[in-house]
Amino acid sequence: MNHSALRDEICAIGASLFSRGLVHATAGNISVRLPDGDGHLITPTDACLGRLSPAALAHVDADGQQRSGDRASKTLALHRRIYGAAPEARCVIHTHSTHLVALTLQPPGLGVWRSTAILPPITPYFVMKVGRVPLIPYHRPGDPAAADLVAQAITAAAADGAPITAVMLDRLGPNVWHSSPAAAMATLEELEETAKLWLMSAPRPQPLSADQIEPLRQTFGAVWPTL
Repeated sequence: MNHSALRDEICAIGASLFSRGLVHATAGNISVRLPDGDGHLITPTDACLGRLSPAALAHVDADGQQRSGDRASKTLALHRRIYGAAPEARCVIHTHSTHLVALTLQPPGLGVWRSTAILPPITPYFVMKVGRVPLIPYHRPGDPAAADLVAQAITAAAADGAPITAVMLDRLGPNVWHSSPAAAMATLEELEETAKLWLMSAPRPQPLSADQIEPLRQTFGAVWPTL
């Protein structure tokens, strides 16, 4: 996909997320890794994802220096750290999705399942399409310390043979990455829907058992570690 097509794809995804309430106001950001080491495109700071202009998207080079477009999102450093730690990533999406943020606002035992996995494996598609999502402790938006923790989580998961494709920033929202913009959006949607199901269910559903997860590994290549 060339630069022009990627710009259009970012704008289309932003509009889709906004129209369905997965982002609101000027919250959230999207970036893509450009081919041939040409850096990244990222949404501008304080931009509404529902009203993005292809020409206004920020182009930053491989060293993080802005080359064109409106001022890059303040989360640029975090996006660059994700790309550096996850070479397979081609798109990163960050939102303030309602149910995922709400998960982190609940008292202990009612929201986040575990700090190493914010949600248990309650549906097969969550296991297959998302996998384990760790919680990153709260830091102010744009804090480089949060970027360090995210990169460390990605590296540690890969070293354990159970790579991750998302993290949850406490009180802020998820960062999701994947091999294409469409795949990143689909992962985000499945993650938010699972958080909604978890919060709506009373009593909380039991996780899938190890015997139920193993066929998902064997048949679909699902990644879910023993926690």
